[in-house]
Amino acid sequence: MATDWLGSIVSINCGESLGVYQGRVSAVDQVSQTISLTRPFHNGVKCLVPEVTFRAGDITELKILEIPGPGESRQCGELQQTEMGIPGVGCQVGPSQNGTGKVLKKPISSSAPQNIPRRTDMKNQDIIISPQQQCSKSYMDRHVETLTQSKGFRRRHNSWSSSSRHPNQVTPKKSGLKNGQMKSKDDECFGDDIDEIPDTDFDFEGNLALFDKAAVFEEIETYERRSGTRSRGTPNEKPARYRHDENILESEPIVYRRIVVPQNANKEFCTDSGLVVPSVSYELHKKLLSVAEKHGLTLERRLEMTGVCASQMALSLLGGPNRLNPKNVHQRPTVALLCGPHVKGAQGISCGRHLSNHDVHVILFLPNFVKMLESITNELNLFSKTQGQQVSSVKDLPDTPVDLVINCLDCHENAFLRDQPWYKAVVDWANQNRAPVLSIDPPISEMEQGIDAKWSLALGLPLPLGERAGRVYLCDIGIPQKVFQEVGINYHSPFGCKFVIPLHST
Repeated sequence: MATDWLGSIVSINCGESLGVYQGRVSAVDQVSQTISLTRPFHNGVKCLVPEVTFRAGDITELKILEIPGPGESRQCGELQQTEMGIPGVGCQVGPSQNGTGKVLKKPISSSAPQNIPRRTDMKNQDIIISPQQQCSKSYMDRHVETLTQSKGFRRRHNSWSSSSRHPNQVTPKKSGLKNGQMKSKDDECFGDDIDEIPDTDFDFEGNLALFDKAAVFEEIETYERRSGTRSRGTPNEKPARYRHDENILESEPIVYRRIVVPQNANKEFCTDSGLVVPSVSYELHKKLLSVAEKHGLTLERRLEMTGVCASQMALSLLGGPNRLNPKNVHQRPTVALLCGPHVKGAQGISCGRHLSNHDVHVILFLPNFVKMLESITNELNLFSKTQGQQVSSVKDLPDTPVDLVINCLDCHENAFLRDQPWYKAVVDWANQNRAPVLSIDPPISEMEQGIDAKWSLALGLPLPLGERAGRVYLCDIGIPQKVFQEVGINYHSPFGCKFVIPLHST
């Protein structure tokens, strides 16, 4: 009869969609072909509802985990729910229809003291559990092993009398070689008695004070001196450090003075690598350019080289690739180019042409003269083909500060130009604009400059520039080495891989 199965603990597999349910049979309806479980568990988790009902069409597999005896139905169910929390563990199980039934016993009353066995006891007793109970059983064994590590727990365990144990209580045990090996490792790690642990903390400072570091290193050094060996490092020895571009292999001694001028230099500079660059007088510098022009380095070539080097330096001062890129087309830099009617002014116009070709807004100031030098006329013709702007009056210069002012007003010979009204007006505008100033080929220090420069660019070899010239840079305008030798200068290029290098006062 269907009522004979009431109170049995069963496991119902409803397929992958609904999962597995476990619980105690509370009702069986043969007419509607349904079965109801009380206190159900769904996939090992207790359900929120007290009872669930299944149709026969939803059931894929049904297993009977326990058939209660007379008077044991209610009692076993309470133990299962309150003590273990997982169905099928902790109750007496009878044989099932498929032969997988197992035997497992627990105390009838949960209020009775429970005995947690020692490891020796667990090794001498066996219990057989069903596949559905294996997961919960393994968890209970690990929990028991953890508790037995405490000595106080052992004492409480020993104080329990055997009469307080339930007659049906058995001690679970894991079987198998692998579990036995794990238990042996646990005994080695956690099996020591708590009384053997010292109560006092380890005195680190006291033990460290026993080590005489100086005496040990002195002994090592004495041994090395006697045996001729050398350790990897001693406390007083600092290893040599090298730069990323410095050769660690020994080579010939470095000669830093590679440029020697025929006369004593009034001022000397040095490069970033330490090479000495002496200054030359204006007469020697003028002679050098004249000899270079005689050998083919014409004024047009020199103007082009000067313009290229000056524009490269100006582009770097304006921000380089961070400022001049397609994403910053709305922030075009503005450069005010102040030029006089001489060769220095022609060099500035050449620089302005290259800057304008690199998308820089160039405003060229050049006063009106009836007759201009041929070099200036040629440079103006080329500059007019760019997007640069040319003005001849100070009033046409911008009122707002510009990004950079390039000064090419001063000249070595024509000192009378400084008395001209346009010169004084331009100097006043530059000093009031508050923009940084770059001077190209400024005159020597004896000649007074109207505009204080932040940077100055010298050509070939520097002149003895004063403090108002700012930081000095040197550019290579392509003078061959034998041309230097022809004017009595022993020359070796200090530029390396660059065309413009900074110079530092010594």
